Amino acid sequence: MEISVLNLAGQETGRKVALNDAIFAIEPNDHSIYLDVKQFLANQRQGTHKSKERADISGSTRKIKKQKGTGTARAGSIKSPIFRGGGRAFGPRPRNYGFKLNKKVKQLARKSALTYKANEGAIKVLEDFTFESPKTKEMVSLQKNLQINDKKLLIVLSDANKNIYLSTRNLQNVDVIAVSDLNTYNVLRAKTIVFVEGSVSKLEEVFNI
Repeated sequence: MEISVLNLAGQETGRKVALNDAIFAIEPNDHSIYLDVKQFLANQRQGTHKSKERADISGSTRKIKKQKGTGTARAGSIKSPIFRGGGRAFGPRPRNYGFKLNKKVKQLARKSALTYKANEGAIKVLEDFTFESPKTKEMVSLQKNLQINDKKLLIVLSDANKNIYLSTRNLQNVDVIAVSDLNTYNVLRAKTIVFVEGSVSKLEEVFNI
């Protein structure tokens, strides 16, 4: 698959870039996409939730009533979960929600997601660019030139660029990511993916192709 390279004005430069079929034209695997997105979202969870169980409650440890003769169930502690003010039974505890996923499964998931986007015609290639200083106005202008100002946009750079990142930080619908950090969740979340020209060849290095 070949795709035209655009300039910052949204016009074709006359150059074309070949998208590797081993990345953008595979047989998509939906289950690998599900697992990769599930792991990504799980890793975003802090897992710091904690409720007080009976051992964590401050209260008397005396036996609150005699064992027999009351006509009700026996009870030994005011901190029991069955009483108001007692601890919670089987409450949440701090934990790590992350889980292991094989590297090849993650690669398959990213390739599958990129293939879906390529089939939808949601991929554009932009000539390499940078901003002299962080300017949100320049990024808004670029969105208008590419006619994607009302869609979720993912810009994939060959390397991290602080000025481009800062230019998009105030824009809700724009994400910037280095090609080495590309993940399935961000690919699927974006309506349009813009690769800078240098990131296309570097993508093959990331996938060891």
